[in-house]
Amino acid sequence: MATPNTQLTLNRDVPLEKVRNIGIIAHIDAGKTTTTERILFYTGRTYKIGDIDEGTTQMDWMEQERERGITIVSAATTTFWKGFRFNIIDTPGHVDFTAEVERSLRVLDGGITVLDAEEGVQSQSETVWHQADKYNVPRICFINKMDKIGADYRATIASIEERLGARTAVMVVPIGREHDFKGTVDLLTRKAYVWNSDDLGSNFEEIPIPADLVGEVEVSRKQLVERISETDDVLIEKFLNGAEPTLDELKAALRRAVIAYKLVPIYAGTSLRNKGVQPLLDAVVDYLPSPLDLPPVFGTHPRTGQKEERKRVSDDVFSGLAFKIQIDPHVGKLTYVRIYSGKLVSGSYTINSSKGSKERVGRLLLMHANQREEIKEAYAGEIVAVVGFKDTGTGDTLCDEAKPIVLEKISFPEPVISLAIEPKTKNDQEKMGFALQRLSEEDPTFKIKSNPETNQTIIWGMGELHLEILVDRMNREFKVDANVGAPQVAYKETIKVAAEGEGKYIRQSGGRGQYGHCFIRIEPKGRGEGFEFIDDIKGGAIPNEFIPPIEKGIKEAMENGVVAGYPLVDMAVTLYDGTYHDVDSSEIAFKIAGSMALQNAVKQAQATILEPIMKVEVTTPDEFMGDVIGDLGAKRSQILGTQKRGTVTVIVAMVPLAELSGYATTLRSMSKGRATYYMEPSHYEEVPRNIAEKIIAKKV
Repeated sequence: MATPNTQLTLNRDVPLEKVRNIGIIAHIDAGKTTTTERILFYTGRTYKIGDIDEGTTQMDWMEQERERGITIVSAATTTFWKGFRFNIIDTPGHVDFTAEVERSLRVLDGGITVLDAEEGVQSQSETVWHQADKYNVPRICFINKMDKIGADYRATIASIEERLGARTAVMVVPIGREHDFKGTVDLLTRKAYVWNSDDLGSNFEEIPIPADLVGEVEVSRKQLVERISETDDVLIEKFLNGAEPTLDELKAALRRAVIAYKLVPIYAGTSLRNKGVQPLLDAVVDYLPSPLDLPPVFGTHPRTGQKEERKRVSDDVFSGLAFKIQIDPHVGKLTYVRIYSGKLVSGSYTINSSKGSKERVGRLLLMHANQREEIKEAYAGEIVAVVGFKDTGTGDTLCDEAKPIVLEKISFPEPVISLAIEPKTKNDQEKMGFALQRLSEEDPTFKIKSNPETNQTIIWGMGELHLEILVDRMNREFKVDANVGAPQVAYKETIKVAAEGEGKYIRQSGGRGQYGHCFIRIEPKGRGEGFEFIDDIKGGAIPNEFIPPIEKGIKEAMENGVVAGYPLVDMAVTLYDGTYHDVDSSEIAFKIAGSMALQNAVKQAQATILEPIMKVEVTTPDEFMGDVIGDLGAKRSQILGTQKRGTVTVIVAMVPLAELSGYATTLRSMSKGRATYYMEPSHYEEVPRNIAEKIIAKKV
């Protein structure tokens, strides 16, 4: 049975119910990009299968991606399968590039979660799964690497249910395992398919169900039918009365259950060996939603704050979300836009309702990784790149001027690590400023701060790899040579008790002076709750026009910290009293007074230093387990537990980031190169007093 012949020209007339906006999400090394490359090959989008090891993949097009064999930026493409149009985004698996996953999931309608059949659910799989939960993205699971030694289909399904809390619908039974894996049995149709590995998997044939699997297939099918029937009142009645629902009824009920996120279909295969990908494509058609299957998008009116909604059709007024900025060496700034309603026409104007500015749609491009196809107009349900936007950033809403709407923004995690960077020559100085600005436009988790005292620029990111890639891109793409310091941990400061403070700024220098005076109360907030400013001025003790400058002064003082120069977080500041002078009071005087008041209050509020804590997962052969746990114990870690997985043990621990410098090398030498680890930011925690004293001493 051969795969269907597909259109290569991008048919613009595919009806909306035949459009699927999907993302491929997973832990690093689970096989996302390999799976995407197979999808592109079998749908006829490419004529040759890309190989990660050879650096010939379509979706990993950046030099750094091909050199390292990892995905760094999400790449979008469009392809066709059996008359259905797939807009696909391949996302990174490495936690340092979590922003790419976050923004992709915000605009997708469905997802394929790829899991390693031997490793089961890993930490990053869990993280991306919860990101998808946040945006209510229906998904299908593809258990990949079924040919790998130690592959365990049933154990992986159990870990999906246990660790991800998902209710699974097991759709296939594998034929063979590890190097004997040949194909799968489709439980709904009771058809068995095997792949011939010598023709790149394009052809597969139907065979009778192997005799040793007949019993397992019948038991698994009964469980699947029961699970689908449970989600539908009509089917459950049929099922309980002993009548078998028809195939069409089961498929329709399963589709509704997947879209409502009541069930997650499970498929199996091995992308690298070209087996099992075509049934996955059929599942995308059968069970993942089109834009029409989803509820309207909601937002607010930018001026009135009233709730607004847009139907996901081309007949409604235009609304879209800019979810990614990419700097292209040929066409300049590309803004990726998911169109939710209406249409976008090349050469027209649109409103950026998040910033209140007008933007011109210069050119519209359909992207295939880093290749482009120019189009004249784009409709609801499409993902396109726009050339010509000047002010639009990640998370901004674009809409029709007559009916404005602001859609929910995309939230990104705070960076946890920083390093100092300075240009090597005077010539590099200007280029570096431009390069950093362009890179921060692309990446919302990349932050830049200048230190005027040391004349250094501090860059912040999600991890050492993240910063390393950014510095490398600066060198390659913008030709900037820079000296780079050692990575530094992103400490923060906070307070433990409530306190009050007074700020009084008076300057007399002949003529008009300066006068600002205020009283504030500060209180600690829960970890991660951020900053809140409360205006509690009564009876005009401070005129209204001086209150925003006080808040600005407080925020600036918080940025620079009080204990050791780290940003202050998680506190509420109440401005409750003050005095002013009819002539001498000014905005600058009250800004300085606000800053002084905050510093005075913090000194009495038992200020403390917070440090980022990382969730670390070490996979080690059993013989090195004792050494690894002992080493983690010396790093102030809290061991959360261990889990046996085949011949290895997975150790999960919470470890301060400050203790993990050079951990990759330590672990390699301790385990003779056989142990691996993965880490992701978890939360902030108070630093022990003896360590806090050392941090303060270093800063002073």
